[in-house]
Amino acid sequence: MFLGQFQHNLDDKGRLMIPARFRELLEGGAYITQGFDKCLMVLTEPYFKEVYDRINAMNLTDPTARLLRRLILSNAYPIDVDKVGRILVPQNLRAFLAIENGELIVAGQGDYFEVWMPDAWKAQMDMLQDVEANNQRFSTLNLSKNNSA
Repeated sequence: MFLGQFQHNLDDKGRLMIPARFRELLEGGAYITQGFDKCLMVLTEPYFKEVYDRINAMNLTDPTARLLRRLILSNAYPIDVDKVGRILVPQNLRAFLAIENGELIVAGQGDYFEVWMPDAWKAQMDMLQDVEANNQRFSTLNLSKNNSA
């Protein structure tokens, strides 16, 4: 699983260092694409295939399904980790984040990880520090072991 958050640099050639503990999870192949928030998502090949299969099963006549297809698939690129532990972030995805080079945040999300600009990640973390808002946001989610409630 991809867990934790790390600060890594994007070099002037658009290569991002991947945390060592994430690299072995990417050995079977991976894809990078635009995320739903102002971030990028890196998915292992098996998880990307699951997402692809779900998107592909959606009704093509549904405008929302077509938008999701465009968001995920038209911005998806296969990636490889080089010998040093870096991946190449395609130019259009770097433009989406408005970065040339510099520090990025790599944040584990379980089955995938996200890549954020530091200021945008800080805003996410600040939002998650609001306990009262979290109580309302997450009140409908059932995280208990027994889902009978």
